[in-house]
Amino acid sequence: MPITNQRAAAHAFLGELYADTYFPDHVLDRGRAILLRLCERIEAERPVDLAALYVLTRAATEEFNLLEAEFEAAGSEIETVAREEIGADFWFVASAYGFPDADMEELIATRDW
Repeated sequence: MPITNQRAAAHAFLGELYADTYFPDHVLDRGRAILLRLCERIEAERPVDLAALYVLTRAATEEFNLLEAEFEAAGSEIETVAREEIGADFWFVASAYGFPDADMEELIATRDW
């Protein structure tokens, strides 16, 4: 399902991480796919409030939790720079879909990275 939100469709997810060779592109591609699926789910399910949005973002965060092992296998990790970039992209998604008051920590509350 193509993303219809123009802001989300045009956004360069994980852009700062792609610019840093410490983070392997093939793993970042999987992370970018998680964020795009989150956009698709938001468009399909249309959460009506922050609680409903947090359910979706936490599910996507769980996917990033699983991705940590792939970062490590590639000689990388989700460290401070990556955590901030991933968290900022979650907040960007929330904002793009009409939830500018979303709390970035709540969006990724289930993270273990």
